[in-house]
Amino acid sequence: MLTVDAHHHLWDRTRQDFQYSWLDSQPMLPISNSFLPSDLKPLMDAAGIGKSIVVQTQHDIKENDWALELASQNEFIAGVVGWVDLRSDRCEAQVEHYKAAEKFIGVRHVVQDEPDDFIIGSEVLRGLAVLQEYKVPYDLLFYIRQLKHTVTVAKQLPELPLVLDHLGKPDIKGGGYATWLPLIQQAAACPNVYCKLSGLVTEANWTHWTVDDLRPYVLAAIECFGPSRCMFGSDWPVSLLAAKYSAVCHSIQTILCDLTEGEQAEVFGQTANRFYQLGL
Repeated sequence: MLTVDAHHHLWDRTRQDFQYSWLDSQPMLPISNSFLPSDLKPLMDAAGIGKSIVVQTQHDIKENDWALELASQNEFIAGVVGWVDLRSDRCEAQVEHYKAAEKFIGVRHVVQDEPDDFIIGSEVLRGLAVLQEYKVPYDLLFYIRQLKHTVTVAKQLPELPLVLDHLGKPDIKGGGYATWLPLIQQAAACPNVYCKLSGLVTEANWTHWTVDDLRPYVLAAIECFGPSRCMFGSDWPVSLLAAKYSAVCHSIQTILCDLTEGEQAEVFGQTANRFYQLGL
């Protein structure tokens, strides 16, 4: 069975040209070292995951080049979700350039760190329209307060494939299910919106989370989107703040154990394969 970790990161703290200051705060110290393909591959092998997708952390096209080089050297990396400057007049040229790279499969911006209305600004929407024109998927990284904008973007750009990273980051630790659910239902009503079952352990209590804490969110996503619009992602190494790689994989597998074999195949590989056009 095709298995894909549809969301993880890599970083190299020896590089002086990338900005990793967010890793230097006290809570982030456990993941402040470098994390490279050689660190991830044994974990994937042990968990039975065959392919992976690297997702950007930098607002810098140099990271695209670095990640694509790593992908060319590591067959298990099926694709790179990189970055282009959506607000720039150079956006189309950047998209055209990276679209030509075999493993450049999508774009993301760390919108969670931007003003709440960033994603619906006219310049950003113009850049997203370029992605739609070139058929390049876009990852939506929102905090819960920004999740309402999913519908606006999806309806304005109905041919742009969109995927919600980390289920829109519900407040699992604080019991935010009732606030999150209607927003995820509205997003799921847009057929071009997909979601990643990723990043949930770090939205829960880092030291005391249980599978049952995650269960209602994962099952609601499956109910709203269906398995054919849900994809598994580890969010490694960020996930290490709360759980080992194996525990993250096992938690989602456990929650979805009652799905049919075909439905599980969608979540753990086929959805990502179609959405990102991996050709696996």
